[in-house]
Amino acid sequence: MPTQPKFVIFAHHATYDTLHQVATLGLTAAAMGKDVMVILLFWTIKKLAEGKIDQVDFPPEYAASAEEVTRLLREKKVPKISEMFQDAKQVGMFRLIACSAGLEYMGVDSADIEKNVDEVMGLPAIIALTSGAETTLFI
Repeated sequence: MPTQPKFVIFAHHATYDTLHQVATLGLTAAAMGKDVMVILLFWTIKKLAEGKIDQVDFPPEYAASAEEVTRLLREKKVPKISEMFQDAKQVGMFRLIACSAGLEYMGVDSADIEKNVDEVMGLPAIIALTSGAETTLFI
C-alpha cells in the first residue's frame, strides 16, 4: 500500500492568527488524505503547556482590529484550535509532535504537554521523520 504524502507544518509562532492557520491547514490536509505532522516549536510549546492554546490573541500590530475580529470569531462560531486538532485526528492522519529542545528552552516539563501531543522528539528524529515531505510550511 502506498504511503500517504507527508504534509509538515513547523509551528513556531503562537498567536491565535498563526495557530488558526496551522489548525485549518492541518485539518484540511488530513481530510484530503495527507499524513500531517505539526511540529511544535518554542512559543507553541509554551502556550500548549500553559493551557492557553485556545486563547484568542493577536500580534501588537493588529491591536486596533483585535476586538472586532474576536467578536466576529464568536459570532461565526469558529471552532477552537484544540477542537480543530481533535477533528483532524478524527478525519485522517494528524500528529502533534513537540521538539524536545523546545521544551528545555521554554522551561516546560514534558509532563505538562504529554496529554496534548502524540510524541516528543529531538530534531534529528524530526528531520528524519519529515524528510521527503510533499509540503513543508514554517508558520
